[in-house]
Amino acid sequence: MTTGSLLVAGTTSDAGKSVLTAGICRWLARQGVRVAPFKAQNMSNNSMVAPDGAEIGRAQAMQAAAAGVPAEAAMNPVLLKPGSDVTSQLVVLGRAVGTADADYWKDDARRATLLAAVLGAYDDLRTRFDVVVCEGAGSPAEINLRRHDIVNLGLARARGLPVVVVGDIDRGGVFAALYGTLALLDRDDQSLVSGFVINKFRGSLDLLAPGLGQLTDLTGRPVLGVVPYLARTWLDAEDAVAADGGYGEPVRAVTGHPLRVAVIRLPHVSNFTDVDALALEPGVTVRFTASPGGLADADLVVVPGTKTTVGDLGWLRERGLAPALADRAAAGRPILAICGGYQMLGTVIHDGIESRIDVAPGLGLLPVVTRFAAEKTLARPAGYAGEHPVAGYEIHHGLVDVPASEAWLTSEPHGRGVALDGCVAGAVRGTLWHGILENDAFRRAYLRYVATVAGVDFTPAPDTCFEAARQAQFDALADVVGESLDTAALLRLIEHGPTQGLPALRAGR
Repeated sequence: MTTGSLLVAGTTSDAGKSVLTAGICRWLARQGVRVAPFKAQNMSNNSMVAPDGAEIGRAQAMQAAAAGVPAEAAMNPVLLKPGSDVTSQLVVLGRAVGTADADYWKDDARRATLLAAVLGAYDDLRTRFDVVVCEGAGSPAEINLRRHDIVNLGLARARGLPVVVVGDIDRGGVFAALYGTLALLDRDDQSLVSGFVINKFRGSLDLLAPGLGQLTDLTGRPVLGVVPYLARTWLDAEDAVAADGGYGEPVRAVTGHPLRVAVIRLPHVSNFTDVDALALEPGVTVRFTASPGGLADADLVVVPGTKTTVGDLGWLRERGLAPALADRAAAGRPILAICGGYQMLGTVIHDGIESRIDVAPGLGLLPVVTRFAAEKTLARPAGYAGEHPVAGYEIHHGLVDVPASEAWLTSEPHGRGVALDGCVAGAVRGTLWHGILENDAFRRAYLRYVATVAGVDFTPAPDTCFEAARQAQFDALADVVGESLDTAALLRLIEHGPTQGLPALRAGR
């Protein structure tokens, strides 16, 4: 039985670490290996609530699903949720414990406490799983941060992990990025880097091959594979930068005309993957926009979550998006607001937790009042929207007061039972529940409603299943891992640790 660990690092953020880690997890799981993902420290506002009630990065929850195991706190022991350019909410083992700024990391005692939590979580997973596939963060060559590092070579050094570095060739300069990443590390860190992977390749491998050989000659390390560019890979991106690229060409509609969805690209957007399920629907185009003009022709506008509700509400007003939303609501055109976006659409927000502003007027599009609490709500609720069962997850400080008669989600079908969440006012709907659009029957019913209101001849495909599509993507990734990577070499690294006797580049410290 295969046992051990591997760390997947990258030359940059968005190099493909999360997706490759998921693919390796799925590939190992298909070999009968009990595997767990692990990311020591994640910086992302895209999080979710695991079955054990912990808040972790959504990418790690996705990787757990790829591995076929329940997500849990130990898979992402430290999560940083940026609230500004200089501060982040600090989540440790699934619970918010305070705020971290640049000075936080200068304190050796604090760093030691976090490292202990990280190593404890990693060691716990190693006792319960055959293999732990670790994902790094950003680049291991961020030499200004190396002393404080607990997620890249800091973790690898502490546990003797073999490291594979992934480079995104689609950005250009991949050979310099891979060589430079290695060269900037000190000799002990370099000794753990045992191979490279080139990601997002499109073109002729024959043209690429000479560069692969030269990179190996220069570094003494093999290129373990070249992963092709994968179009329409939408698996729970970790970085909000993924939202800037949109979803590309939509799946072609089965009947009728395309349905256009515009998602407001808030400065501190969180859980932007809530709209992944819409992009999966045949005939639905999903695009992100930061201008009023981007909303004009949309059949549906989504106001997503945010880590900085009052601050991003001010941004909506500055950009002219607030009046555009008001005009849309007055015209009876559909708006769906989720979590922080939902709170913005209410009448007033009592904050003092996320921001220094105690009271801020909302947009007044929904008859709700939000009051921020110091304790964060983490939950995995379920109920009904009309006749359709829905389930989701909640991550928020803002508690929303809703008139019972205006509630959207209830404990029993057709509005019966206890009011659970959400609000409806005309064509405007809001909810605190993330993941609501992943409920297939509800999503199709909601899209039919949007099409009717918009006067668009659109019929949702009757058999689109979000979870089945997600599982199919995991299998496709595993196929790519099996076909594109030297899996025998990967297994040797996992089982035996870093390759011994690797040369150190002179540029290292």
